[in-house]
Amino acid sequence: MKKRVLSSLLAFSLTLCLLPAAHASQVSTEDMAQVLAALDIMTGNEEGDLMLSRQVTRAEFTKLVIAASPRGKNVGATTTVSPYPDVPYTHWCAPYVEAAVAAGYVNGNVYGYFEPDRSITLQEGVTMAVRLLGYSDSDFSGAWPSGQMALYYKEDLDEGISLGQTSPMTRQDAMHLFYNLLTAASKTGAPYLTTLGYPLTATGEIDRVGLINAAMNGPVVMTGDWQSKVNFDVNTATVYRGGSLSSLTALQSNDVIYYSASMRTLWAYSNKVTGLYQAVSPSAASPQAVTVAGKTYSIETAEAAYALSNLGQFKTGDTVTLLLGRDGQVAAAVSATTTGGSLYGVVQAVADGTYTDSNGNSYTAKTAHIFATDGQSYSYPLEAKSTIKAGNLVQVILTSGGDAKITRLNQSSISGKVNAAGDKLGNTPLAGNVEILDVNGDGLSAKIYPNRLAGMNLDSDDVKYVRKNAAGEIDILILNDATGDIYSYGVLTSVQETVIPNPAGLDALMGVYQYDVGGQSYVYQTSSGILNQQVGPVKIQGSLMAPDKIVKLDAVRLSSVDALTAVSQDNTSYPVSHAAAVYVLEHSTYSLSSLERVRTGHTLTGYYDKAVDHGGCIRVIIAKPQ
Repeated sequence: MKKRVLSSLLAFSLTLCLLPAAHASQVSTEDMAQVLAALDIMTGNEEGDLMLSRQVTRAEFTKLVIAASPRGKNVGATTTVSPYPDVPYTHWCAPYVEAAVAAGYVNGNVYGYFEPDRSITLQEGVTMAVRLLGYSDSDFSGAWPSGQMALYYKEDLDEGISLGQTSPMTRQDAMHLFYNLLTAASKTGAPYLTTLGYPLTATGEIDRVGLINAAMNGPVVMTGDWQSKVNFDVNTATVYRGGSLSSLTALQSNDVIYYSASMRTLWAYSNKVTGLYQAVSPSAASPQAVTVAGKTYSIETAEAAYALSNLGQFKTGDTVTLLLGRDGQVAAAVSATTTGGSLYGVVQAVADGTYTDSNGNSYTAKTAHIFATDGQSYSYPLEAKSTIKAGNLVQVILTSGGDAKITRLNQSSISGKVNAAGDKLGNTPLAGNVEILDVNGDGLSAKIYPNRLAGMNLDSDDVKYVRKNAAGEIDILILNDATGDIYSYGVLTSVQETVIPNPAGLDALMGVYQYDVGGQSYVYQTSSGILNQQVGPVKIQGSLMAPDKIVKLDAVRLSSVDALTAVSQDNTSYPVSHAAAVYVLEHSTYSLSSLERVRTGHTLTGYYDKAVDHGGCIRVIIAKPQ
């Protein structure tokens, strides 16, 4: 006799304890539907309606089982075989019933009929699900379906389902069952999803991002009859643009589109870069990466590779626009004059750069390295007589010939308080696509998101440049060292300041300073002066190897803290920097830690750089064991 399932379950129970699964009771209906659609197991009708309240028939459930099986993608839409008298080969479900019978997933009734239009009961659905896990009827003892139902509860396949075993299942019950099935252990002990070729995360959960990425098709560039390249009616699609929920009407020419018919979803990306086509690798005959405006991008599509090859329309020395997809790879290369536009930013450095002209000859040109408001870095050659230097705010404009013209920005300003929602400065709204940069006079810069400015008072001196769109909204905002986010924060762990007497009367001062920033240790030595510093949390301005200035942070004792907000013992709230460092101080030694590790058993002190209403926030947290 074969080993029965209830005893065999014990053989791998320890393995299951190591696989904490995200079952249906722990996730939203939308997330479950997204996962099952990404796997092409359960999709809605042409309008995307899942009809979850409707009962599911035996024919429909059998199709779901085949879709959830390793052979799902190999079943055609037609067959020449009639698997049952009441399922002729002309029946829409005949191919799925035939495949399910051949795999041993399903049986007819005792009279030799399948009953395709009858609502399936829970016990029937569970039996088919455990067969997907690799079990056969001979693995169970006792009368059907006692063993199958025991496994159903043992593997938590019942999460989110509250039915008697003879009750008819709804499509919502089926959704819960198939979602739970993905992380259940198969007969071999492996999570079922892995038998379909998809890994779980390190914590044994469903990797929803990975599944969605695998379900994406594309890219398709939004030009001409682009919709014909997408294999479903895009008018019924859910649309995301730039990572946010959007609409079909918001898509723009030259957007890069990815799509999933099973999920009825479009993902659009509008990132592009325009500049001098400097180099291609490994060769122009077989392009895999291209360097434009000082940055190298991987090539994603055959169309882009052809356009940038020695057979295509673009050669080194040309000005070109790259249309970038979801991973920042090149989906297409188009003429710069077809996209137009400009970018704004700060010059971080000016140095000589090497370029290749259209004849393959190398030349050297003075080059501006620019950090733009879109958060990207670019490099553009300057005219020989240009006086552009590090720290200048600039606009890069594409001329009619496709060349990049770099001009200094004239300062313009605005003042007021940013509201709590972070979408209005004084009485002026921020555009939904606003780009914000914080810079200092040396060219140091950081991209800022609107919610970072919530509650801040911006004086006219805090703003270097502001631009408004046609609707009067701020769409470009360059700040003047307003947030403090462009600097590094850490802990001075050792200070040695020495006075060396000089018989001539002028003593020499020198200092050695050791500091930790994010777990990395640095040493800075002075030979002609000291910083008058003490051990403790500090702000470091300039290079970490040779800082321009080291500034002590202000301290406040904390009663509570989370990833967003710290509350002092006098009940004052402080925002917490997204990059805040947490250190444990014990026996005069600082050790990098995390909030989760110090929430209990420690006294906490927060260190901030300036007043909250002027952009200050908790930069460093020191925890001392109680």
